[in-house]
Amino acid sequence: MKEKLTLVIKGFLIGVANIIPGVSGGTLAITLGIYEKLIGAISHFFKNLKENIKFIIPIGIGAVLSILLLSRVISFCLDKYTLATILFFIGLILGGIPLLNKKIKGHYKNVSNIIIFLLSFGFVIALSVLKGENVVSFANMNIINYIMLFLVGVVAAATMIIPGVSGSFVLMLLGYYKPIVDTIGALTKFNNIWQNIMILVPFGIGVLVGIVAISKLLEFLFKKYEVKTYFGVMGFITASIITIFTGAEGLVFSVPQLLIGLMLLGIGFTAAYKLGE
Repeated sequence: MKEKLTLVIKGFLIGVANIIPGVSGGTLAITLGIYEKLIGAISHFFKNLKENIKFIIPIGIGAVLSILLLSRVISFCLDKYTLATILFFIGLILGGIPLLNKKIKGHYKNVSNIIIFLLSFGFVIALSVLKGENVVSFANMNIINYIMLFLVGVVAAATMIIPGVSGSFVLMLLGYYKPIVDTIGALTKFNNIWQNIMILVPFGIGVLVGIVAISKLLEFLFKKYEVKTYFGVMGFITASIITIFTGAEGLVFSVPQLLIGLMLLGIGFTAAYKLGE
């Protein structure tokens, strides 16, 4: 029971991470120590069905609960307490660095590893510089719009599961972030239920397809090129700390927020480190 509750908590944190532009759910899965097992469970879901269900379902429950319950709360915190909220999530990311460092310790002198780190780091930074000004509308939906929702779900899933690459940030670049979050928020208020479900279902199916596809690719990379893959992951994660700040709007460095934020950073670091163990 304790193990399942821990998985629900981890899933909850991963779900929250996917709401915030610049924060990656994959990053939190790494820092919480469940990433490789989660990838394997998704890639071979039917091979060991019972065990995989027992592992994935609690994580999924936590993630869905956090997205449904906290979409508006996170938006409020980012709007009113931007710095403190950001520092908390940076703490969660930093708390997993010691665990990740164990995977690549002793391989820092390999030039190809350093190049992979720099390329992955540069990719995330370049992505953060892009600006998505367009915002799509879900009014007057047709078959093309529903197909686009499915494809956007596939892309979002791929970026959500790759550590350091923020799915919500990519959604923002594509113009789908606010409409999707608003639709989830409206559904939690039971407004236009059928219409909102019809929007979220194709998007959700796309997310599932994307997760399975990218999981198989990542499992192959971890199996064949474990150290090099982890160097790429380290580059993604390190850069993601910077992108959290670049993706934030209305960031104000006030002393009270900074002090509270540093306290939350410590809490986030400790929570991630302990859960990762």
